Amino acid sequence: VQLQASGGGLVQPGGSLRLSCAASGSIFSINAMGWYRQVPGKQRELVAAITSGGSTNYADSVKGRFTISRDNAKNTVYLQMNSLKPEDTAVYYCNADLLPNTYGSSWNDYWGQGTLVTVSS
Repeated sequence: VQLQASGGGLVQPGGSLRLSCAASGSIFSINAMGWYRQVPGKQRELVAAITSGGSTNYADSVKGRFTISRDNAKNTVYLQMNSLKPEDTAVYYCNADLLPNTYGSSWNDYWGQGTLVTVSS
Protein backbone atom coordinates (compact mmCIF):
# COMPACT_ATOMS: atom_id res chain seq x y z
CA VAL A 1 0.00 0.00 0.00
CA GLN A 2 1.28 3.45 -0.85
CA LEU A 3 0.01 6.99 -1.10
CA GLN A 4 1.24 9.14 -3.98
CA ALA A 5 0.81 12.89 -3.69
CA SER A 6 1.11 15.36 -6.54
CA GLY A 7 0.23 18.91 -7.53
CA GLY A 8 2.60 21.05 -5.51
CA GLY A 9 4.60 23.88 -6.98
CA LEU A 10 5.32 27.60 -6.99
CA VAL A 11 2.39 29.99 -7.06
CA GLN A 12 1.98 33.71 -6.51
CA PRO A 13 0.01 35.06 -3.55
CA GLY A 14 -3.70 34.96 -4.34
CA GLY A 15 -3.24 32.06 -6.71
CA SER A 16 -4.59 28.51 -6.62
CA LEU A 17 -3.26 24.97 -6.60
CA ARG A 18 -4.90 21.57 -6.49
CA LEU A 19 -3.22 18.70 -4.69
CA SER A 20 -4.08 15.07 -5.35
CA CYS A 21 -3.23 11.93 -3.43
CA ALA A 22 -4.02 8.43 -4.64
CA ALA A 23 -3.86 5.35 -2.45
CA SER A 24 -2.83 2.21 -4.31
CA GLY A 25 -2.16 -1.41 -3.55
CA SER A 26 -4.29 -4.07 -1.96
CA ILE A 27 -6.78 -2.02 0.05
CA PHE A 28 -9.89 -3.33 1.76
CA SER A 29 -11.27 -0.07 3.09
CA ILE A 30 -10.34 3.56 3.76
CA ASN A 31 -11.78 5.58 6.59
CA ALA A 32 -10.64 9.18 6.98
CA MET A 33 -8.25 10.87 4.56
CA GLY A 34 -6.54 14.16 5.09
CA TRP A 35 -3.86 16.67 4.36
CA TYR A 36 -1.21 17.90 6.76
CA ARG A 37 1.57 20.41 6.27
CA GLN A 38 4.92 21.07 7.84
CA VAL A 39 7.48 23.85 7.74
CA PRO A 40 11.06 23.47 8.99
CA GLY A 41 11.29 23.72 12.74
CA LYS A 42 7.57 23.27 13.34
CA GLN A 43 5.32 20.33 14.01
CA ARG A 44 3.22 18.83 11.29
CA GLU A 45 -0.28 20.30 11.45
CA LEU A 46 -3.65 19.18 10.17
CA VAL A 47 -4.92 21.22 7.23
CA ALA A 48 -8.10 19.37 6.35
CA ALA A 49 -9.66 15.95 6.73
CA ILE A 50 -12.62 14.11 5.23
CA THR A 51 -14.39 10.95 6.34
CA SER A 52 -15.57 8.19 4.03
CA GLY A 53 -19.04 9.68 4.35
CA GLY A 54 -17.91 13.12 3.27
CA SER A 55 -17.79 14.99 6.59
CA THR A 56 -15.00 17.56 6.57
CA ASN A 57 -12.83 19.36 9.08
CA TYR A 58 -10.52 22.32 8.43
CA ALA A 59 -7.83 24.22 10.26
CA ASP A 60 -9.06 27.71 11.12
CA SER A 61 -6.27 29.23 9.03
CA VAL A 62 -7.58 27.69 5.79
CA LYS A 63 -11.35 27.81 6.28
CA GLY A 64 -13.06 29.49 3.36
CA ARG A 65 -9.98 29.15 1.14
CA PHE A 66 -9.26 25.41 0.95
CA THR A 67 -11.64 22.62 0.02
CA ILE A 68 -11.01 18.93 0.60
CA SER A 69 -12.81 16.28 -1.40
CA ARG A 70 -12.41 12.62 -2.25
CA ASP A 71 -13.30 10.07 -4.87
CA ASN A 72 -13.91 6.81 -3.04
CA ALA A 73 -13.97 4.80 -6.26
CA LYS A 74 -10.44 5.98 -7.04
CA ASN A 75 -9.16 5.99 -3.43
CA THR A 76 -8.10 9.57 -4.04
CA VAL A 77 -8.25 12.71 -1.93
CA TYR A 78 -7.93 16.25 -3.27
CA LEU A 79 -7.15 19.62 -1.76
CA GLN A 80 -8.23 22.68 -3.71
CA MET A 81 -6.29 25.65 -2.39
CA ASN A 82 -7.46 29.14 -3.35
CA SER A 83 -6.38 32.62 -2.26
CA LEU A 84 -3.01 31.25 -1.27
CA LYS A 85 -0.85 33.22 1.13
CA PRO A 86 2.90 33.13 1.76
CA GLU A 87 2.20 31.52 5.13
CA ASP A 88 0.70 28.53 3.31
CA THR A 89 4.19 27.65 2.12
CA ALA A 90 5.02 24.18 3.41
CA VAL A 91 5.48 20.54 2.51
CA TYR A 92 2.01 19.03 2.27
CA TYR A 93 1.49 15.39 3.23
CA CYS A 94 -1.55 13.26 2.58
CA ASN A 95 -2.73 10.74 5.10
CA ALA A 96 -5.17 7.85 5.06
CA ASP A 97 -6.56 5.63 7.79
CA LEU A 98 -6.92 2.39 5.91
CA LEU A 99 -7.20 -1.36 6.18
CA PRO A 100 -5.08 -3.37 3.75
CA ASN A 101 -6.70 -6.32 2.06
CA THR A 102 -4.20 -8.71 3.56
CA TYR A 103 -4.96 -11.45 6.05
CA GLY A 104 -4.09 -10.35 9.55
CA SER A 105 -3.81 -6.65 8.73
CA SER A 106 -5.22 -3.95 10.94
CA TRP A 107 -6.27 -0.34 10.52
CA ASN A 108 -3.31 2.00 10.37
CA ASP A 109 -2.23 5.44 9.24
CA TYR A 110 -0.41 5.69 5.91
CA TRP A 111 1.44 8.75 4.65
CA GLY A 112 2.33 10.09 1.24
CA GLN A 113 5.79 11.34 0.39
CA GLY A 114 5.01 15.04 0.66
CA THR A 115 4.70 17.71 -1.99
CA LEU A 116 6.16 21.20 -1.68
CA VAL A 117 3.90 24.22 -2.02
CA THR A 118 5.66 27.57 -2.28
CA VAL A 119 3.64 30.79 -2.28
CA SER A 120 5.83 33.68 -3.30
CA SER A 121 5.93 36.61 -5.68
